[in-house]
Amino acid sequence: MKKDLKKIVMIGPVYPYKGGIAHYTGLMCKALRKKYDVTMVSFQMQYPKFLYKKEQKDYDNPQFEVPETKYWIHTANPFNIVKASKWILKEKPDLVIFPWWHPYFAPCFWIMEKMLKKHTKIMFLCHNVFPHERFPMDRFLTKRVLEKGDYFIVQSKMDESDLYQIKSDPVVKLTPHPTYNAFRLQNLSRSESRELIRASEDEKILLFFGFVREYKGLKHLLRAMPKITEQVENLRLFVVGDFGEDRDQYMELIREKKIEDAVEVVEGYIPDKEVEKYFAACDLVVLPYESATQSGIVQIAYGFRKPVLVTNVGGLPDVVTDGKTGYVVESKNPEQIADAVIRYFKEEKEEEFAQNVKAEEYKYSWDRMTEVVEELWAR
Repeated sequence: MKKDLKKIVMIGPVYPYKGGIAHYTGLMCKALRKKYDVTMVSFQMQYPKFLYKKEQKDYDNPQFEVPETKYWIHTANPFNIVKASKWILKEKPDLVIFPWWHPYFAPCFWIMEKMLKKHTKIMFLCHNVFPHERFPMDRFLTKRVLEKGDYFIVQSKMDESDLYQIKSDPVVKLTPHPTYNAFRLQNLSRSESRELIRASEDEKILLFFGFVREYKGLKHLLRAMPKITEQVENLRLFVVGDFGEDRDQYMELIREKKIEDAVEVVEGYIPDKEVEKYFAACDLVVLPYESATQSGIVQIAYGFRKPVLVTNVGGLPDVVTDGKTGYVVESKNPEQIADAVIRYFKEEKEEEFAQNVKAEEYKYSWDRMTEVVEELWAR
């Protein structure tokens, strides 16, 4: 490592932690390491089990591993947090990058900020300024942490607006969520992936992917399915992801709408190495969300050059060019969802939209994210 490289400490979950933010943190660290001396500091313990009962780690995907990661931080142990902060100070960083997505981390990050602030600059990478599911005190906790930051990266206009509510004059840069292109592990062809998911070559496939939560609006897509299947032959919707406690209501809605033959439910956590076959096989990825800031699902889709159908909420319309890289429809509107899907297949837009997604690759690249960090840091 060259001695003249600036020193960055990046904090956040990485492999073996699961989920989009862990993927994001690891990919961003690797991108920054092309130009800087970056120490990756992750968690000994991210969430206590009483808050997050499911398995938090997945060791089956070493391609996401970040070499020389320091697993220093126990988020619920203040003595450990102080010790980890001292270790970080020994690295003598020019910049520390914190992720921000949930006020659970407020006490931990507040302590670290207090110890680091006099010695280095602090940048917050905001996945969400406020959490998707709001709760009492979330605004207070968020403000206490973010108001001390020097620089901010946000990925939607909604988050930019939220940031201005809690910090009057932030040094902020709005940039799109980069593409998760790291899931293309086997470079599966369309036919190979369809064989793996037991779909035929001539089927038209929609994909809803990820944790099924109320705000993600799956029920609106299911309500759109009767009209879609009436006008588009040989179509199947794959619902792939982990259901919470509301699973039965979705199964009942599928029966009520008589769409059992057109909906394939693949239930449970999908390991990273299994993601590729679903995105490589599908024709259109659908995010019928009721609320959002931004979504890594769009960026996984773009990594496979797949167009997306999103709703006009949060930052989703910021990353989808309506009629070019996908469609933007109103939320909670099964009729508009159905019309967009029907138009996509009737007008045979697959190849055109795929080329449009490809044309915007640099805009969503990790090299571009490195430039954003540099632009902020230079202010």
